[in-house]
Amino acid sequence: MRHGSIPGAHGRVRPLALLGDPVLHAPCAEVTDFGPELAALVEDLFATMYASRGVGLAANQVGEGVRVFVYDCPDDEDERHLGHVVNPRPVEAGGVVVRGPEGCLSLPGLEAGVERYDEAVVTGVTVTGEPVTVRGTGFFARCLQHECDHLAGRVYPERLSGLRHRRLMRKAARAPWSR
Repeated sequence: MRHGSIPGAHGRVRPLALLGDPVLHAPCAEVTDFGPELAALVEDLFATMYASRGVGLAANQVGEGVRVFVYDCPDDEDERHLGHVVNPRPVEAGGVVVRGPEGCLSLPGLEAGVERYDEAVVTGVTVTGEPVTVRGTGFFARCLQHECDHLAGRVYPERLSGLRHRRLMRKAARAPWSR
């Protein structure tokens, strides 16, 4: 039997912002109100992430321009990492740079090889304002960097160049969800 609530169990699934939506390209604001609205947003983020079969989700992906993200992501050793970070700050990215497949719930059905560091550390706070430090390696480090990019107003196609960027953008333009 589980103790406590399952993340997202009390949240509602929200519509996702898709590539081209201005909310995805604007830096998010710091969270200053740590009340019930923030807790409800985190629950909604988990519910939406799980409904969309993702491993991470930033608040601006559901139209909220605030610095919050959630994750339920394995690392390369298949260890599960579950949590959220409010007002995250990437404090370290290191190790080797690895080009690996990366997708995004705001670009459904697409992925591309994106270069990311294989180690990352993010600091921030929880919904109750408690300090938190999250360390990731491998795929989980990729997730942390990806979600921090979202909150800075950046989506992963912006990390691509040349043929890889053009190819992904052509696929996005032909996708059924494209505007």
